Amino acid sequence: MRLVIAALLGALVGWERERAQRPAGLRTYMLVAFGSALFTVLSVTACSPGADPGRLAANIAVGIGFLGAGTIFREGEVVRGLTTAAGLWAVAAIGMAAGVGFYLLALISTAIVLKGTH
Repeated sequence: MRLVIAALLGALVGWERERAQRPAGLRTYMLVAFGSALFTVLSVTACSPGADPGRLAANIAVGIGFLGAGTIFREGEVVRGLTTAAGLWAVAAIGMAAGVGFYLLALISTAIVLKGTH
């Protein structure tokens, strides 16, 4: 259930970005949210006793930052892709929220991201 909700919320943001003809769309955002949720579920459920599941969460943020950096391009004086990078980062956090079962937080965050991309 957590993975499905993450994928749906990521797809919603991705659909909006795709509709606006942005570089990353439905599948990219959906996969980022799904992957973040999957890593989060695994970190919470599969960690050995005494392990810190937060370490994996921190690495999700770093990994998505690296992915987002690949979307940023400079064309002369114009920098493109910053909103896409920020959106991917935010959707990863939404996926993480869904991954730990914080569905209301994930839903509210999705609404905020959708409002902020217009």
